[in-house]
Amino acid sequence: MLNSKPVCDRWFATHQVNPGLYCIGELHYWEWNRANLWLIKGQKQDLLIDTGLGVASLRQHLASLLDKPLLAIASHVHFDHAGGLHEFDHRAIHVAEAEALRAGDNHMALCDPKFGWVLDEHFEQLPYAGFTAMEYTLHSAEPTQLLQEGDVLDLGDRAFEVLHLPGHSPGCIALYDAKNQELFSGDVIYDGDLLDQLPGSDIPTYIDTYERLQKLPIETVYPGHYATFGRDRYQQIMAEYLEAKRQPGCPGEVRVTA
Repeated sequence: MLNSKPVCDRWFATHQVNPGLYCIGELHYWEWNRANLWLIKGQKQDLLIDTGLGVASLRQHLASLLDKPLLAIASHVHFDHAGGLHEFDHRAIHVAEAEALRAGDNHMALCDPKFGWVLDEHFEQLPYAGFTAMEYTLHSAEPTQLLQEGDVLDLGDRAFEVLHLPGHSPGCIALYDAKNQELFSGDVIYDGDLLDQLPGSDIPTYIDTYERLQKLPIETVYPGHYATFGRDRYQQIMAEYLEAKRQPGCPGEVRVTA
């Protein structure tokens, strides 16, 4: 039976955070897993960090804001972050997840139906007529740039260092602006339930990542999900995670499910 929900008038909503930064969200998708998509406007180049599900045209939605070369980046290959990457001419991902993107790997992207992460009830309205969650798949895309630890993305008036921060997934990255002490963190850290028992997750690696991040000077975190937060909450989230996961036997005791 076809999904009887209405088709939305618009799929995306854009909020201007400051003159050089926009946050885009997918209005009618499940709030618990709805990703923050960040457009950073630079002097000579723009960055788009994450591209959402790929069920509607993000490129078309952003057309009025795109006036210079754009690099679209997936913070990792999970479907809610990399689904729309195929739309953009210049697209980047960490080398550890490049093959999964190239192959359209639904297992690594977590959108294989067996996981139950993409369900019709997660869509309040439909992105287009006839959409069903069961038919959802990750669009394969050939990366035009492979990111690695220490790479610098220079926008002319500001620069971002690529930090490889595995744990949630093997190729998770964040972008760090050392001058402004800002972190675009993807799913490495956000103010919500941190998922560390997914295919490709590794708790000891996540612990190492957080021990590293505790030493990073931070004023503002722009996360892949939920609200922006500052230095104190940043340190608190990591401290609570480390306290819980360092306990002997803890990682295997609780299974996080969709």
